[in-house]
Amino acid sequence: MIPINYYLALAAILFTMGAMGVLIRRNSLVIFMSIELMLNAANLTFVSFARMYSTMNTTSVFNGQIFVFFVMTVAAAEVAVGLALIVAIFRSRQSIDVDQLTSLKG
Repeated sequence: MIPINYYLALAAILFTMGAMGVLIRRNSLVIFMSIELMLNAANLTFVSFARMYSTMNTTSVFNGQIFVFFVMTVAAAEVAVGLALIVAIFRSRQSIDVDQLTSLKG
């Protein structure tokens, strides 16, 4: 059985990589992929804690999985809206570079 510390360390590494991608990168598609990476790190944390506590308490077997389901639903909605915005910005500006999006004029 793998200890929970390994799962939490992997989740921390994934979250850190996602946060650095959001802060450093300028391409909006890479920024959205980094946000998804951060959400997946949170999902890994939820599932690992649910697995740890499910062995102790049999009534809370699916609590972590329910949180993961909600996070995945929010992530899917975020991707749909975000990609629609990226396509609309690319059509009007011919670029998706974040530095060029300084004004929100129509």
